[in-house]
Amino acid sequence: MRRYSNSSPESAANQGTRNDWVTLKTLFPYLWAYKWRVSLALTFLIGAKLANVGVPLVLKQLIDSLATGPNHPQALLVLPLGILAAYGVLRLCTTLFTELREFVFAKVTQRAVRTIALQVFRHLHSLSLRFHLNRQTGGMTRDIERGTRGISSLVSYTLFSILPTLVEITLVLGYLVLHYDIWFSVITLVALISYIAFTVVVTEWRTHFRRTMNDLDSKANTKAIDSLINYETVKYFGNEDYEAHRYDNGLKHYETAAVKSQTSLSILNTGQSMIIAIAVTLILWRATQGVIDGTMTLGDLVLVNSFMIQLYIPLNFLGVIYREIKQSLADMERLFSLLDQHREIADAPHAKPLAANGAEVRFSQVDFSYEPKRQILFDVDFAIPAGTTTAVVGHSGSGKSTLSRLLFRFYDVNAGSITIDGQDLRDITQASLRRAIGIVPQDTVLFNDTIEYNIAYGKPGAAKDEIIAAAKAAYIHDFIATLPDGYATMVGERGLKLSGGEKQRVAIARTLLKNPAILIFDEATSALDSKAEQAIQAQLKEIAQDRTTLVIAHRLSTIADAAQILVLDHGRIVERGTHLQLLAADGAYAQMWERQQARPDDLSASPLPDELGTDAAIA
Repeated sequence: MRRYSNSSPESAANQGTRNDWVTLKTLFPYLWAYKWRVSLALTFLIGAKLANVGVPLVLKQLIDSLATGPNHPQALLVLPLGILAAYGVLRLCTTLFTELREFVFAKVTQRAVRTIALQVFRHLHSLSLRFHLNRQTGGMTRDIERGTRGISSLVSYTLFSILPTLVEITLVLGYLVLHYDIWFSVITLVALISYIAFTVVVTEWRTHFRRTMNDLDSKANTKAIDSLINYETVKYFGNEDYEAHRYDNGLKHYETAAVKSQTSLSILNTGQSMIIAIAVTLILWRATQGVIDGTMTLGDLVLVNSFMIQLYIPLNFLGVIYREIKQSLADMERLFSLLDQHREIADAPHAKPLAANGAEVRFSQVDFSYEPKRQILFDVDFAIPAGTTTAVVGHSGSGKSTLSRLLFRFYDVNAGSITIDGQDLRDITQASLRRAIGIVPQDTVLFNDTIEYNIAYGKPGAAKDEIIAAAKAAYIHDFIATLPDGYATMVGERGLKLSGGEKQRVAIARTLLKNPAILIFDEATSALDSKAEQAIQAQLKEIAQDRTTLVIAHRLSTIADAAQILVLDHGRIVERGTHLQLLAADGAYAQMWERQQARPDDLSASPLPDELGTDAAIA
């Protein structure tokens, strides 16, 4: 007998914290998959900046030509027109190359977002039930949403704001070094470094205020929504003023944080303007002095002034861009951390598809625990011969539903093995295993779609006739026919527009349509009235005749004719046999039967006080 230990849970998988460079390295391969588009976009970017830098140069030539005057009067009609034409062409090229860059790169960004989102979605479905029981769905979906949006924002700000500015700074500084006094380059460089350093420092400082403001806004909003959702409770206790005070208290804290955020923004804007004003003034002073000394022309003065304006206009948004980039990186980090989650249950490298031949199920000396300190199953050993029905009964928390979860391989056993036709579940692919098993759970959850969609989910692509046949077999077709929209009726979020019995009959129809070799009924008729239960029980017996069936039940009358009944108590099989054999044994099963016969309205075997709890809670 092979003994396996559980893999470490996903929650412990990601021990380290990503830094920004690791996040960028993770993103880069998705973008570089379209390297020709990336290269072409960068080419257009450089072309746009060359044209943008060329505009002041042409403007300088135009001013100098007008200031000095041509030697021949006819040249006055030719030279300025040529320069004006060049000026217009460069202006057009700046816009044209910028739009071409965005046109070429749009597919790269959107395809990267799509690829990553799909990969995360697939990975989440590959994680174990343990991860999904511990997750916070709302927060996780927000992480995915913000992360994908963060990719678009990061690429947009980097490629369309930061990188073009850096290219332009390089071109301008290079031109100033080659053609003018070194002081022009020194003043420009010092001003740029001061501007960027000041912006980064102040933005980091004020990010705290912004984050606090967002947090307080969320809390105030949560209180307001919670109060409105519980409107009747507020009215019952006459606590309108109390709720208003709570909401106003949240708004007051938000107001304080918002004032600090706005004040810090004013400090940032003032400091940036001061650095720009000093730099531009010094540049104009040097240029004016150069014109007076005769070392520079009026065109040179206009040129350097235009350079400064072109550099500082995009830098005015540096604070916002820097903050957004940092936020995008943080959002992407949370998205990529989902990909880092360890797959607790994975197909073995040698895993093969299940070869079902009758589908005999065997649990061999199985031990299992959701948590190391609390074992759920102890040496569970039984077989379900092919084509027969085995029922499992016991108090709540005895481990009945755990058997179905292990059979689906949502978890791996701690010790022992589970086989189907002699094939260990760990040696076959999960996809083929789950194709062979159909389940009608006690708590049926439906998709927020039509009844037809939910039934067809058992066999995507099924014909309408097959769907109707499954619905008739589950005794729900007549009900659907009475609805105004028939099979196109929307069932609502989690199927809440249907009653419990209607939802369960949809689940039965869905499983019938799947036509699996192995069936699991987990309290499949618990939400039905007596008449509907009797009809469906007869139908379930009919469809289970040629299938290996595991029935998990509290209501003993529904499993009296099972080929084998197992009685679980605290994770151990304490009795086994047919209904008559167990009654004759006068043990735990007989006691439960007597209690239910004495209280026919009690639909479940009442748990003892120290046995309260469910498998789901244990999980």
